[in-house]
Amino acid sequence: MMVGPAVELGVGIRVLAEAEGSSAAIATTAVGDYQDAATVLAFARDVDVVTFDHEHVPHEVLAALVDAGHAVHPRPDALAVAQNKIVMRQRLTAIGAPVPEWAVVLDAAGLGDFLVGHGGRAVIKTPRGGYDGKGVRVVREAHEADDWLAVAGDDGLLVEELVEFRRELAQLVARRPTGEVRAWPLVETVQRDGVCAEVTAPAPGGGALADQAQALAERIAAQLDVTGVLAVELFETSNGGLLVNELAMRPHNTGHWSIDGAITGQFEQHLRAVLDLPLGDPAPVSPWSVMVNILGGPVGGTMPDRYPAAMEAHPEVKFHSYGKQSRPGRKVGHVTATGADLDETIARARAAAGFFQD
Repeated sequence: MMVGPAVELGVGIRVLAEAEGSSAAIATTAVGDYQDAATVLAFARDVDVVTFDHEHVPHEVLAALVDAGHAVHPRPDALAVAQNKIVMRQRLTAIGAPVPEWAVVLDAAGLGDFLVGHGGRAVIKTPRGGYDGKGVRVVREAHEADDWLAVAGDDGLLVEELVEFRRELAQLVARRPTGEVRAWPLVETVQRDGVCAEVTAPAPGGGALADQAQALAERIAAQLDVTGVLAVELFETSNGGLLVNELAMRPHNTGHWSIDGAITGQFEQHLRAVLDLPLGDPAPVSPWSVMVNILGGPVGGTMPDRYPAAMEAHPEVKFHSYGKQSRPGRKVGHVTATGADLDETIARARAAAGFFQD
């Protein structure tokens, strides 16, 4: 998704893909194992700046890049906070950001103690690798996590209170090395089975909460020294407060609406940030933008197979395919509608998305 903005800016972009035929094939210039330092170092020799589309590159590989003199954004120390949920909770707690009550548990006894102190329910998370609902489990009995504890080793598992929340929100900001920060509007997100299904920008009824979320995200970006896009996923609690759920240091699904709904979309902004260029205006171009993810996709086909009918019915909607094969629960693309009336915009976005769901 950075290819389009890179072409417009005249920026050469190269991609190290982990497999042939990946959804980044349009820009892939190398295929290899991103967990192998030699492979990544060889790729980095031909670029000016290295950045990422996920947080899973091992820290030792990132350190090897820095030691070899390559510009890496976000830097390893910042990215480490997004790579490990325990480290994330430790750092956010240290800087005074509001987070759910949490602990690290090494065994069923420790989990049992936490459950007793938190109403008999909790959320456990694997420290690494979880996303889109993976690596997250609600538990009510200590032994419900025995399988994860058996392989967790000395790192243990993160356990958190089960937050009573009104809704889920996301605040995205971008920061460049000089410290300039720009923020998109706070958005409301709807999750289904742990996967983001819809995003509304701006979040309806944000008010003062939007100001708080922006200030919080900007403070986190500055104190963690983030370069690039930072997504702060939030809970609006039942008493109207904010708690940080997760961080992502890259363009994020909750910001895809900005491609069509903001003056400067998140992928262009990420490029500007990591290249230390002045950041663009993130203001919305319409009162409302609604993005609906295509989850699963057409059975036995792809999104483009359905374009003729969908585009004829909704010429005002923007369609984005990720070049992925359909699979239950998989994000294969999204649609974005913009408009002046929220209910009408939601209806158009959902109707357009319906062409790609069987």
